Amino acid sequence: MKEKHMAKEIPIRCYGVSLIVCRKNRRASEILLLKRAPRYNGQWCQVAGGIEPGETAWQAAVREMKEETALVPERLYSADLLEKFYEMDKDAIWIAPVFVAFVPFRCSVVLNHEHTEYRWLSYRAALAMLPFPGQREILRAVRASFLKRRPATVLEIEVSSNP
Repeated sequence: MKEKHMAKEIPIRCYGVSLIVCRKNRRASEILLLKRAPRYNGQWCQVAGGIEPGETAWQAAVREMKEETALVPERLYSADLLEKFYEMDKDAIWIAPVFVAFVPFRCSVVLNHEHTEYRWLSYRAALAMLPFPGQREILRAVRASFLKRRPATVLEIEVSSNP
């Protein structure tokens, strides 16, 4: 009996979260982008980070938001999306649940050591600054489901229950 050739399987890694931070007033919606420090690749991005032991994914998103920007969400939603990309150095697929946070229009951002700059941008300006196709795809979906219409209530996460 001939042995079947088994194709190599690429591992799927899911240990982090992705968070789009938004602010709205009657006239505008803006999206927060952060510029990663050079040692972290220097690209413009959304809030993102790893899930620590004992945390849920949404708790990690809130913690990362606080650590990276000193912001606390007024409202938090599951975006019902996954950010995904191929990690060449690990020959693996990285997947992360995406969340959407709303903060007051007048809020103060305080960056941690991972970032050198931040900008509140219109949807179009943010779309133009994001370097990766997957990031732009997520931003398009967030605009359609969270900025152009009222988000589905079933996607809202009660942040006050965060320990």
